[in-house]
Amino acid sequence: MKAPGLLAVTRATLAKDLRLEWRSKDAINSMLFFSLLVVVIFSFAFDPTAEVSRKIAGGLVWVAMLFATIMALNQTWARELRNNVMDAYRVSPAPPNAMFLAKTIGSFIFVTILELLMTPLFVMFYNLRSIGPVWQLVVIALLATWALVVNGTFFAVISIHTRSREIMLPLILFPISIPAILAMVSATTLVLTGEYSPLFWMQLLAVYDVVFTTVCLVLFEIVLNAE
Repeated sequence: MKAPGLLAVTRATLAKDLRLEWRSKDAINSMLFFSLLVVVIFSFAFDPTAEVSRKIAGGLVWVAMLFATIMALNQTWARELRNNVMDAYRVSPAPPNAMFLAKTIGSFIFVTILELLMTPLFVMFYNLRSIGPVWQLVVIALLATWALVVNGTFFAVISIHTRSREIMLPLILFPISIPAILAMVSATTLVLTGEYSPLFWMQLLAVYDVVFTTVCLVLFEIVLNAE
C-alpha cells in the first residue's frame, strides 16, 4: 500500500484544523479578545499625536500579534495532545512534516484573519495614516506573520510536553524571534513614517523565513518522535 504524500496529508490535516476551529472558534476568540485588550488599554494609557502614533504603532501591533499567536498555538497543540493525534502520526506512514506544514499554514490563516479584523481598530484608535506605500505594509505583514507562526509552531511542539507549557513557549520563542521582531517593527515604522526605505528589513524578514522554515522542516520529525 502506497504511503500518502506530503501534499495530501497536509491538505487533509489543514482541513481538519480549519473545521475544528470553525466549530469551536477557540483560537480566534482568544486571539481577538487579547488584541482588543491591547488596543483599548494602550489607547487609554496614551494620547499620542498622529506623528507619534506612526512611530509607536509598529511595536504595538506586532507585540499584540506575537502574544496572540502564542495563545493560539498553545490551544492548538493541547487539543492534539488530548486526542492522541501526535501518537497517531508517530505510528502512521504519513510524512511528519505534513503535520508541521498544516499547523503552520493554519496558524498563518488565523493570525492573518486577526490582522484584518484589528487593522481598522488600530487605524481608528491611533489615527494612523501611512506616508509610505501601503502595498509594502501588506508584504511586511505576510512575511512577519509567517516568521511568527513558523517558529511558534515548532517550539510549541517542544514545550507542549512540559508541565508549564504556557510559560515555556514564550521563554523559548522570544529570544529566537528577536531578529524577526526587530525587522517587522522597524519595517512597519519606516513605511508609516515614510522616512527611509524598509527594503533592508523586508529582505531580512524574507531570509529569516526561508532559513527557519527549512530548519524547522528538517528537525520536526526528531521533535515529534521525542518523548
